[in-house]
Amino acid sequence: MTTSKTLALTEKLIALSSVTPDDKGCQQHLIDLLTPLGFVCETIQSNDVTNLWARRGTTSPVFVFAGHTDVVPTGPVEQWRSEPFIPTHRDGKLYGRGAADMKTSIAAMVVACEEFIAATPDHSGSIAFLITSDEEGPATDGTVIVCEQLKARGEQIDYCLVGEPTSSAQLGDMIKNGRRGSLSGRLTIKGVQGHIAYPHLAKNPIHEAAQALADLVEEKWDAGNEYYLPTSWQMSNINAGTGANNVIPGDMVIDFNFRFSTASTAENLQERVHAILDKHDLQYDLQWTLSGLPFLTPRGTLSDALSAAILEETGLTTELSTTGGTSDGRFIAQICPQVIEFGPPNASIHKIDEHIELRHIDPLKNIYRRTLEHLLPV
Repeated sequence: MTTSKTLALTEKLIALSSVTPDDKGCQQHLIDLLTPLGFVCETIQSNDVTNLWARRGTTSPVFVFAGHTDVVPTGPVEQWRSEPFIPTHRDGKLYGRGAADMKTSIAAMVVACEEFIAATPDHSGSIAFLITSDEEGPATDGTVIVCEQLKARGEQIDYCLVGEPTSSAQLGDMIKNGRRGSLSGRLTIKGVQGHIAYPHLAKNPIHEAAQALADLVEEKWDAGNEYYLPTSWQMSNINAGTGANNVIPGDMVIDFNFRFSTASTAENLQERVHAILDKHDLQYDLQWTLSGLPFLTPRGTLSDALSAAILEETGLTTELSTTGGTSDGRFIAQICPQVIEFGPPNASIHKIDEHIELRHIDPLKNIYRRTLEHLLPV
């Protein structure tokens, strides 16, 4: 029985313990495979992060496979049924850290290119890879750096397929055509500490802020759109008090977050929060952190090609979705008009005993290859 090339490459990558930001040689292995296929490979180092930009061809359209070689920490190794960096087969599944997120996707992309180029060496346009070792970490030295360099050089990207694990119940049932942005705030409401028996000599920040917080909860920030649910404001932490039951606290600290869609902007959300706080004459400090802008790729050439490939390979009509957390697609969308994410089922990602079903590995590769066939014919 012939071993699947995609499976063999996946196992090779899993065996390299590339916890963020250490690439552990994953990208060099990819360079060794891509160079003979005609890719010009460029390593872009930023602090401890290794990035790869590899391109085959000089003409448009430019189709990019994007992904990350870094993985999250294993957690308690003793809780794994097998060593997390020793790829292991059990019950029809491949176990190992990165099996689902996202070393199988990277392997599938490379082998898909091998097959496509062998069958169509004179394909139209160009194929490229944008790979980082900083997706699971701060994401400050990874994809964003490569995108900035590509923009500065005037390199145009037309389509980008990110290999994030987007499938839900079965391979191909869901792709992501956008992600919400993430805007966080740390709000400090200022009061005056004092004895709880003499409230007129103090100023309770909890009481002062109560109505403003209620207004923030009840505010309708936007109505969403065809692809997004309405934007939500959520508190994650509230801290006030000294621990004693007879002391009015001097301040209260609230952490909150907007997961916001393309129906809002970060600037507008900030302005409206300040307006609500100011309406209640609060004394406060507010520190903002914007960790990601939303992006959206409406139905079009790329989503149609990928959807057709999924239907041909699996028989499934895929669902377009914008649910989930942030991804590196938010950076690529700044320089590429069509960004779609698609990969294996995500139920085990970041968990103990992360895995992928063996039966999904070659079909994933085939979907990637079919997408190339639709977009870059002779």
